[in-house]
Amino acid sequence: MNNMVILPKVKEVFKELMEDPSKMFDLLRIDMKSACENAVSQLLKMELSTYLGRDRYERVSERKRSSGQSQLRSRSTDTVEEKGPNEMVSGDTSAEKRNYRNGYYTRSYTVKGIGTVKIEVPRDRLGEFSSQLIGRYDRYENILKKDIVLMFLSGISTRGVSLLSKELIGRSVSAAEVSNVTGEISKGIETWRTRKLDEFKVKYMIMDGVNFSMRVHRSIEKIPMLIVIGVTESQERLFLCIQKGAKDSATTWREIFKDMKGRGLDPSGVRLGIMDGLTGLEKVFKEEFPQAKVQRCMVHVTKNVLAKVTQAMRPQVTDSLSDIFNASNKERSWNSYKAFYEAYERIFPSAVRSLESCIDSCLTFFSFPEEEWRSLRTTNLVERVNKEFKRRTKPMEILAGEEPAYKILCFVALRMELGWRCSPFGQKLSFIASLEKFTQDT
Repeated sequence: MNNMVILPKVKEVFKELMEDPSKMFDLLRIDMKSACENAVSQLLKMELSTYLGRDRYERVSERKRSSGQSQLRSRSTDTVEEKGPNEMVSGDTSAEKRNYRNGYYTRSYTVKGIGTVKIEVPRDRLGEFSSQLIGRYDRYENILKKDIVLMFLSGISTRGVSLLSKELIGRSVSAAEVSNVTGEISKGIETWRTRKLDEFKVKYMIMDGVNFSMRVHRSIEKIPMLIVIGVTESQERLFLCIQKGAKDSATTWREIFKDMKGRGLDPSGVRLGIMDGLTGLEKVFKEEFPQAKVQRCMVHVTKNVLAKVTQAMRPQVTDSLSDIFNASNKERSWNSYKAFYEAYERIFPSAVRSLESCIDSCLTFFSFPEEEWRSLRTTNLVERVNKEFKRRTKPMEILAGEEPAYKILCFVALRMELGWRCSPFGQKLSFIASLEKFTQDT
């Protein structure tokens, strides 16, 4: 009889699905949602039963007989009998009223992969019960918080996450909620940013700064973020510092170096600092790391020199500078510099003086292993980081403040640091190395 009733319905549903096959999974999701609602509601009822110390419709006397815990009393007013946490002690006239079930209320809760479900939350008469399975103010399971954080940190603004949340996680999440959820990771981000450095044997330091539009009180200002990347003896790259501060301030850089040493950085192990021509940075670095040498970024030096050369002569001057910085050894580099000096001293004296003032620092990389020269000549490593920072913050246009800036930039930095572990500093890709060897052999 049941089969005769069900079969026409099945045929009807099948006919609808053949007309629109996409509805099949919608129907399955409806069944999953219904099963989830029933299961969670039953678990909450069981939790209340555990809290009250008895099942639904179960009398205290029945529980006593089934558990075999009845005992004789010598004094009816003072005897205490073991019961659930909210049952009245039998025979105790001073005890409070026994707690009972008091129906339920319906609330919405979002589950990953299922969407928003309606669950029945049981209540007790005294209003003392609070579920540990689903918190009173929780509106979605914790795993969805991770999805929201990942969407935000991967480049989607709080407003964008709010717009996408309905389709992706089954519930609209306001921009304020996104901010609250992402705020929970701030402690972990700050711990990573200020981590101890004593376990890392840093030999090279690469430093630079990048400006961001940031909201400061009621105004929008360009705020620099100073970045220091370290290279260890094992060729591992890591972030030593991400700190807000004026990049042209010698005092700021000194405080940054002292902070890193205070976190355990061994100054005696640092052998080289790679930087551009920021005011006072080179002097402060030498004072804080007296055993280290300084390498000026050839890209920044080239830009400074070309700024003092006419537009028509720039390609020629660029080639001459390339001969200096890309020479096969230091002797050839010096010969190229002398040729540059003689060729342009009278034509562009200011350009020649600009290069002359820092030529020694530009060629420091020749004192280090040849396979690292290409990586040591520039601050390109920090520039790539800055480019990734800019790409991530572009959808936001304006950073909401210092703490949100650290939160976003440190996430990008941590992700890049994990990626660096697959490519040690100064190491060429295997197929490039093979190609160069093949070219030399032929």
